[in-house]
Amino acid sequence: MASLGNVNQLFKELKTEFSKGARDLKKCGNLLEQLKISLIKISYIPTSDSQASQQELVIARDVLEIGAEYSVAIKDIQSFERYISQLKCYYYDYKNLIPESQNKYKLLGLNLLFLLSQNRVAEFHTELELLPSEIIPSNKFVQYPLSLEQCLMEGRYNKLFKAKGDAPAECYNFFVDILLDTVRNEIGACLERAYEKISIPEAGKRLNLSSKDEVVKFAQKRNWKLGADNFYHFIDENMPKTKEPIPSVELAEMAITYARELEMIV
Repeated sequence: MASLGNVNQLFKELKTEFSKGARDLKKCGNLLEQLKISLIKISYIPTSDSQASQQELVIARDVLEIGAEYSVAIKDIQSFERYISQLKCYYYDYKNLIPESQNKYKLLGLNLLFLLSQNRVAEFHTELELLPSEIIPSNKFVQYPLSLEQCLMEGRYNKLFKAKGDAPAECYNFFVDILLDTVRNEIGACLERAYEKISIPEAGKRLNLSSKDEVVKFAQKRNWKLGADNFYHFIDENMPKTKEPIPSVELAEMAITYARELEMIV
């Protein structure tokens, strides 16, 4: 059976490595695997009067917190979701047994952003309701995904793109990028329906892309065709037009006739 001393040593090594600017993610991954195995081997029952049990709970929670950020660093969404699922047990079920973590709202806010990036809006609001009411308006980690969700609902996409630079922690940028990619695809789909053709600079402006290369790369993903006039064409000009012109004169005459008949009835 693993001892608490060995677990402590492994955790210190993981914490030191993960806090480095140029962290070795492979080493962090190996240490996390060792810690997860060691923590499983430690047999304990959480109680309010056991100092050893409390220490084990704190270490287990702190390991899971690093694991969640590690998952974001290696861009493993499924792993992140598993870590968060386990962490919520420590944040909510064991909140009276152990001191509150300094990273609690950072990771709960990160989870909100994850749900938003996956368009899981119902779950986003369910998680939001679990938070203390006094925390929601004042905590920067919670306010950030909440402000992004508001921009989405109101269609303020320009403000959404500008918000990336305001992320409260570096680990948030991974899910922000996913969210912005989703928004760009939505804008791209709207451009295809609203325009017959659009220039590269205008497309870049609409999509909030700063360089021609970025626009070209986006256009290639959506199979946009660039014409000789340097415009992206969304309607094939060789295809016969099936839409008939709106008979405006006839409609106007019908409206006047109906109006006269209504006056006669009144």
